[in-house]
Amino acid sequence: MKVIVDEVKCCGAGQCVLIAPEVFDQREDDGIVILLEPEPGADQHALVREAAAVCPAAAIEVSEGA
Repeated sequence: MKVIVDEVKCCGAGQCVLIAPEVFDQREDDGIVILLEPEPGADQHALVREAAAVCPAAAIEVSEGA
């Protein structure tokens, strides 16, 4: 799995950080997403998919390929 975030789309809602804090964080100044782990381990895949699904700005893209 590969994860890509679009900082331009991000609205700083923080749902991704609440769901998958090992993969996502937020900038202190404006709350924009920070991708901590672009290729998370298998134990994080379900959480990353959930974070992408609930992102109000659709700023998280998940690629299931290697």
